[in-house]
Amino acid sequence: MMAYPHAPLPHSDSPGNGYPDSWYARSTPALPPQPRLQGAEHADVCILGGGYTGLAAALALAEAGYAVIVLEARRVGWGASGRNGGQAIVGYGCEQETLEALVGNDDARLLFDFSRDGMRLLRERIARHAIACDWRDGHAHVPLKPRQVRALQHGILRMAERYDYPLQWWDRARTRQVLDSPLYLGAMFDPASGHLQPLAYALGLARAALAAGVRIYEDSAVTRQQPGERVVMHTAHGNVTAAFGVIAGNALLRGIAPTLEQRIMPVGTYVGATPPLGQARARALIANDMAVADTNWALDYYRLSADHRLLFGGRASYSSRPPAGLQGLMTQRMHTVFPQLHDVPLETLWGGYVDISRNRAPHWGRLAPNLYFAQGFSGHGVAATGLAGQVIAEAIAGQSRRLDVFERIPHRPFPGGQRLRTPLLVAAMSWYRLRDALW
Repeated sequence: MMAYPHAPLPHSDSPGNGYPDSWYARSTPALPPQPRLQGAEHADVCILGGGYTGLAAALALAEAGYAVIVLEARRVGWGASGRNGGQAIVGYGCEQETLEALVGNDDARLLFDFSRDGMRLLRERIARHAIACDWRDGHAHVPLKPRQVRALQHGILRMAERYDYPLQWWDRARTRQVLDSPLYLGAMFDPASGHLQPLAYALGLARAALAAGVRIYEDSAVTRQQPGERVVMHTAHGNVTAAFGVIAGNALLRGIAPTLEQRIMPVGTYVGATPPLGQARARALIANDMAVADTNWALDYYRLSADHRLLFGGRASYSSRPPAGLQGLMTQRMHTVFPQLHDVPLETLWGGYVDISRNRAPHWGRLAPNLYFAQGFSGHGVAATGLAGQVIAEAIAGQSRRLDVFERIPHRPFPGGQRLRTPLLVAAMSWYRLRDALW
């Protein structure tokens, strides 16, 4: 088993419905518990993982007429899908320039167009299945340093010229009219991106999948996957034999697929929620209700909830433990971003793991002709996971054109092996944090 950090994260006790304690779990009607797998089952497709990727693939396949089983270790949406910051952004975890260097301009253009398709698909699924997840339009990247301003302005021109993608530049005065923080030198605004309530979206996908005939088994962790002419997924209490398998465990594979696990690093990230601020005070912070992320390597990201809380995220942890004094650190940072909230605490705090690839590019493909996977969303998974599920479903149905493009992205294992990979990454991230502070 890979030596990945899976220590408990802060405030992870269940509020009584099987989910980590978070504002999301407290405010979302729970899905009735699904049965545990008992004995032997058969399906056309067996999917490991009941998060966005697995549920999106299951829904697409079931709608195409396949018999699908999803095996979830805890509860659907228990991992990153039910804990993340809720920011749905066009693009991937890496810059388009990185993709151009990895696969060339033509494939980079295809990949970006696929990402735009993924955002459209996200909106369509929410509308078609009436998923009540508080979708809001708009996302801004905000710079704190002059070099970050130059990088964003360059990116806006590049995206318009090479990708026909319209992004807006707001100067400091315009930004302050919309986002009442003294820190930022401007903003790159994307009206096509947005934000949602992530656990509500995950459970909405699960309800749609169940209605389409998908069999979901919870408390059914896969202990071993057996490739072959037919894929067999084993759990402690049963097994599923299927013509096709999909591995969608992302940061929580825990020894199931070492080849995949070597190419991602689970990274802890944290989100806190204030008490309700009231509509007037909340909208005074973010007038247009957009989501926001700064452009530091160790970034802050935040948005408003439907009940007028500030949901404030950041403080990524690349080691096996959360930062010491996490709640105080995050509260202090929130007060730095919004000094007018000096009297407001973070009422709830939770964390989870995201799966980071070495080059921050998506890592999707096949381990065998009938065994598919998707991982490496690198903090940009809310929209991209739905695209991954759709692309894998297409490939299983014999249309692999889009998956073939993703498979051309090269991926290398993290250096250092099982013992040194985390310390090496911690050292590297310390350098980037220093760069954020000094330049």
